[in-house]
Amino acid sequence: MLSAYLASFLSVATLALAVNAFPSSDIWRSLNFTLGGKLLFGEPFAKPCWDSDANSEATCALIQAQYSNETYRSMTSGGYVNPEWETCITSGDQCLLDYTDPTNVEPLRSTKCKRGSVPAYFIDVHDTRDILTGLSFAKRHKISLVVKNTGHDYLGRSSAPGSLALWIHRFRDMSYTPAFIPEGCSSQDSSPGVTVGASVQWFEAYAFAEANNITVVGGTDPSVGVAGGWLQGGGHSVLSNTMGLGVDRVLQFKVITPDGVLRVANQCQNTDLFFALRGGGGGTFGIVIESTILASPQVTIQAAFVGYANLNATMQKQVVATQVENAVQWAEAGWGGASTPSGAVFVNPKADEETAARTMAPLINFVDSLVDDGATGASITLTTFQSFASFYAAFLPFVISPVGVPLALSSRLINKANFESAENRSALVDAIFDAQNAIDTLLIQSTTPASVKGSGTSVTGKWRESLYHVTVVSKWNWNATKATRLSQFTRVENAMSGLRALTPDAAYFNEASIHEPNYKISFWGDNYPRLLEIKNRYDPERILNCWNCVGFDSHSSQFSCYP
Repeated sequence: MLSAYLASFLSVATLALAVNAFPSSDIWRSLNFTLGGKLLFGEPFAKPCWDSDANSEATCALIQAQYSNETYRSMTSGGYVNPEWETCITSGDQCLLDYTDPTNVEPLRSTKCKRGSVPAYFIDVHDTRDILTGLSFAKRHKISLVVKNTGHDYLGRSSAPGSLALWIHRFRDMSYTPAFIPEGCSSQDSSPGVTVGASVQWFEAYAFAEANNITVVGGTDPSVGVAGGWLQGGGHSVLSNTMGLGVDRVLQFKVITPDGVLRVANQCQNTDLFFALRGGGGGTFGIVIESTILASPQVTIQAAFVGYANLNATMQKQVVATQVENAVQWAEAGWGGASTPSGAVFVNPKADEETAARTMAPLINFVDSLVDDGATGASITLTTFQSFASFYAAFLPFVISPVGVPLALSSRLINKANFESAENRSALVDAIFDAQNAIDTLLIQSTTPASVKGSGTSVTGKWRESLYHVTVVSKWNWNATKATRLSQFTRVENAMSGLRALTPDAAYFNEASIHEPNYKISFWGDNYPRLLEIKNRYDPERILNCWNCVGFDSHSSQFSCYP
């Protein structure tokens, strides 16, 4: 099967390498032989819908049915949760269905399926030997190498035209150790820890934690990988206000660095790598195959579910103002959460029912006033859950996660200083409301570690100085023109301009604009020089090179599809 595809797509792949010749078909066959048949041809997720054989027809029907299923997409090599980086945004090469109706035949009639930014080949990684083989091949043939886990990546770091991808999706072991001792440390350094393989996703980790009567701090989206870009880029959670970012809770990594060495990184050995992997970004310093994260005792969760449906513009701005006015006291009381123009969920792992009701009284009273003013879509319910997993099951329907939809986004970390005076709060409310009215989606996330000091991580210190992480999103469909696609990136920048003026140089790496100005400072602050030093030590040849990552080399042709 592999050889049948080689000739027809070889010419496409060569376009991605301007200087070094793309490996010949014989070389790829040899690699496949070395791997024992684990080399996969890079195909876009929806390609079977353009094929004409009977098997493809059945596969296409399944793809159409699962087009917006992120778990299904994460199980395929060429599937990305949001397909902007399956496509080549600049050239228009793509293989997309209509996300509003995947059974619509018009894309099949009027477009050709082209690979876009999907890697030329994937290594279906079964063990560390496959990773070493991929590293060696990429280095020898000077071909771009990317690392793909679940396909959650807004910056395109897990795809690149003409590249070889390490598809890390089979490392799914999990274990709980009540007194985990990082390798090379003493028994007095022990902590309860959960060790996960690189491919474990949060829905699996939450179920595992529930079964073991513990709590782990993780992402909102169930199919995000525990140990991949989420963790290595910082990792925020609705629990982060009181329990820290993901990187605050890492006890140990096992990682294969670009020189082909398997290393253990923790507070007692390879401490430079431990620092870099705790916020320096995924796909940059090595391929993490295992991580151990802190396990906390099971916590009781107080939650407030708020509805803001069908409010007029005045009421919508009052919502923003009420939340901004109370943000400091809510953070101090232990609340985290997320809010959109249509509703909000707030979470508190340290309050009891009485404290939850008392500290949420301003919001309860505000919602009551909306109802009194005729807002039939306004509501608030306070509920107690006996564990985070039970809360998460109730919370999941509220998660806004567009799947199969090409996106452009931008984000800011909103500093505590913006909440300190009436004047500052008023300016912040205006900026948020202006952004909300200028864009498809605005999300306010109270997921910063505002009450957690933290130490030894490489994320920007602005995380701990902030109360909000605000994201704006714009989208397009399969039939968008090049001008329309490019305009979405301009649109999110324009929408974010007011907030950027209030909070310069502070953003979350994993959910930032691809055009984030001064990104080195925005993502890592004063930590960037040290991170670059570590990058140069372990990867001087830039075997791992990704957009706006530490040591980013923008001259590589793998970035030809970035607008």
